[in-house]
Formats: sequence, structure tokens, C-alpha cells
Amino acid sequence: MYREDGKSTDNLYENYVIRGKTGKDSTQGKSSEVTGSDSVKIRNYRAAVVCLVLLCVLLLTAVIVLCVTLTQERQQLISKNENLTNEREQLTLKIANLNNDREQLRTELHFCVNWTRYQSSFYYMSKEKKNWTESRRYCTERGADLIIINNREEQDFIHNRSGNGIFYIGLTDSEVEGTWKWVDNTTHVLTSGFWVQGEPNAGQGIVDDDCVVTVAVPPPEWGNLVGWLDVACNKPFQWICEKRISQFILP
Repeated sequence: MYREDGKSTDNLYENYVIRGKTGKDSTQGKSSEVTGSDSVKIRNYRAAVVCLVLLCVLLLTAVIVLCVTLTQERQQLISKNENLTNEREQLTLKIANLNNDREQLRTELHFCVNWTRYQSSFYYMSKEKKNWTESRRYCTERGADLIIINNREEQDFIHNRSGNGIFYIGLTDSEVEGTWKWVDNTTHVLTSGFWVQGEPNAGQGIVDDDCVVTVAVPPPEWGNLVGWLDVACNKPFQWICEKRISQFILP
């Protein structure tokens, strides 16, 4: 069959069919290519999201670990600082105590310039006179006390150094009449060998003779009264202080 232009209608049909098929197949190919590309993009996007989430988790974990570590180190530094502060305060206190001890030792050594050492004690024999209470105060202000005579040797030592002085010793019955005690509240070595004959006589109506003096060379008005005598505590006499070596504070 022929058209007016002389071309065969059969050829036109074939061309239409072929072209139609060809065009349809081309469109399907392009659609398949587009679908495959989108799938790849989606997979890539999902992988990127997963990586980003993992990175965020790792970063958060690292931040938490760092914070915990810094907190622990901060606490350790605070604790070390407190320990150092305490040690510094203790060292400052020790230095202050050491300085005080040295100062006290220098003071004690200064006081002992005019003191005499015998056995385990230092002795000070005054030249001025005070009553018994004031005499004892003088001794205690220097870390000592009125002498406590423990034995015959110590009594002889004092006796030989007393000259013609009359010295208070640390013996009194001011608390209980007739009960003689040393200044350390002991009652040892109260033997009759140290007392003047007839002493103490406070129990014979002389109730105010509550303190004791030791005499080596008595004044004329005292006759031959050599040894210990009880006297009134308010009378002024010289005195003897004693400080044991163990009482000294060494740096």
C-alpha cells in the first residue's frame, strides 16, 4: 500500500513499531540506572550517619574519662596541698617549740651562772633575805624549788657551804601541825640526826614555827644551835634553791 507521497505504509508501520519499542526500552534502562544510584547514596548516607554517631559516642566517652581523671587528680592535689599545709604548720610549731626550749635553756643557764653543781643537782644559796613563801617563789620562778635534803652527804655539802648564814629549806608543817613534809609532799629523811637537839619544838606550844632553816655557824644569840630549826615562816632568812639536772629542758 502506498501513500500519496509514494512511500509504502508497511515501512511506516515497521518504523513506528521499532521506534516505539526502542524508545520504551531506553526509558526503562534509564529508570533502572536512577534507582541503583539512589540506593548507593542511601547506603553511603547511612554509613556516614553510623560513623558520626560512633564518633560522637567515642568523643563523649573520652570527655567523661577525661573529666573523671581530672577530678581525681584535682582531689589528689587538694589532699596533697592539705597534707603539705598540715606538715608546714607542724614544722612551724616544732620550730617555735624548739626556739622556746632554747630560750628557756639559755635563761636557765643564765640563772645557773651563780649556782653550784653537786651530784645530780644545781644549788643556789641566796645572799639576800626573804620570808619562806617569797623564798620559795624565787626558786619556782626559775624552774627550781627550795632544797630537799635526801641524805647525809647532801646535808654535809650544804653545811660546808653555808658559812654563818641561816637558810630556809623546803620543809614545812604548815598544812598539818607536827606533820613535816617537803615541798614535793614527801616525808623522807626526817631523821633526828639533822635536827638541833630539842627541835622541832612547834608541838610544844609554839604553833607558828611551821618552817625550817639549816644553820652551820649560828649567830651568838643562837648559842650552839647547829642543824635544823623550826622557825616562823614570816621571818626573813636566806634560802637555798635546788634544781635537778633532769628538770632542764634540752633542745
